[in-house]
Order: sequence, then structure tokens, then C-alpha cells
Amino acid sequence: MTSRTPDSLREFVDEVAADRRTITAFTPERPEALESYFAARNVSVEHEPLPDDGSGGFVVVTADGEFVGSVGARAVRELVSPADRALEPGSSELPRLPMNLLADTTFVSFDRRQLLGASREFEDRAYRQGRGTLRAGFQALSKLEAQQAVYKSLLKRTRLDVHVYGEPDWSPDLPDATVHEEDASEIGSFWFVVFDGGDDPRQACALLAEEVSDDSGPFPGFWTYDSETVTAIDDYLRATYG
Repeated sequence: MTSRTPDSLREFVDEVAADRRTITAFTPERPEALESYFAARNVSVEHEPLPDDGSGGFVVVTADGEFVGSVGARAVRELVSPADRALEPGSSELPRLPMNLLADTTFVSFDRRQLLGASREFEDRAYRQGRGTLRAGFQALSKLEAQQAVYKSLLKRTRLDVHVYGEPDWSPDLPDATVHEEDASEIGSFWFVVFDGGDDPRQACALLAEEVSDDSGPFPGFWTYDSETVTAIDDYLRATYG
């Protein structure tokens, strides 16, 4: 991200989209599932063959030739398996994605199922932290209806300051949350989950994705664990919408 704070949600997405990452898989077999998963994403996948020692190998992430991070190849299988279940926060069955595989930010093209799975990951992180500010945008408040029980659980079991945003086409029953009824065009176009980490910036995370067609997808966007980027998005939402 540049030092200048973007003045729209689209500018956040555009800045991250310009930062292309490379994944190099050091594995016995060519990682076809990984290549397929990232085919429509802002990530290049390369393969360096290794002898099969039973470990499955590992993957390395670089940005502009600089090392970003690495992870065992077995863990990557979780990333390329769709998360299609939405469970209550804290459930031991919650599908967990190793989304920090791509370090601080990664640009992707979500479908609705992947978007929901990624949202559950960040909501669960906020649940486990138990304090701080969680901001979630659903485009239209009616899209929150299916997730209302999850947010009631978050409010009941934590000390989170929860803000929800959307076009005013439905009235959620969340008396302990701050509900922002917004007609702004970007609120109607963007899905986001932003958690400031509470008192631990290492727990900060954000997901931001824009619907760019009329047929419910895809959603170009990104997730991030970079606390400065999370703070910038949080500050923008607070200053613009409260």
C-alpha cells in the first residue's frame, strides 16, 4: 500500500491488485490443483520438482523477487478445498483456511461460497480474540439475515464492538450491534469483514471484495493480515460511514 490513504474502497482493491505474488511449489508432482485454484487470481504458480521423501514438499511465496514466506505443501490442500459450511464462531468443525499463506495481502477472485468461507475465518478470529472492533459489510442488509445467528453469538459471547453495513432493505435484529443503513453505491457493491485485532495488532485482518457483474459474481478483492492496511480500511470506514 502507498503512504497515501485511499479515498474509496475500490482504490484499496486497485492498489493490492497491482502487487503480484509468485508461489513456487517444491514438490514431487506438478501442483495442478494449486495452478487451477490460482488461475484467475493475481498469483503466478511455478514448479520446482523434488524427490519424494514422504513430506509432500513445501511452497515458497515471493513478491518482486523478495521472499515473503513458506508453508508445507500439505497445508495448501486446505486452501484449494472450498469452504462451503457456515458454522457458529468457535466451532471445532469450522473450516480453517491457511489464508496467511500469501503473507500480508493477496488478490483473488472470490465466488460467493469462497467469500462466505473467508468471512467465517475472520469472524472466528474476532470471536477468539473476544474484544476489538469488527466491521462487516453485506452489500444489502437482507444478505445478513442468513448470518444473523452468527452475529448474535458474537455479540453474546464476546465484548466485540460490532458494526454491520448494507443497503436498507431489511431490519436486522441485532440490538447490541451498530447497524449502518447506507445507500452509498460502494456499500451496495462491496462485501467486507474488517477486524482491528483488539489489543493485539497481530490479530488484525481484513477481507474486501467487489461485485463487478449483475449475476452475483465473481468478486475481485483481497484479504490481508497487514495491520497497517487493516487500520487504513478501518479508518476509512469509520470516517466515511461511522
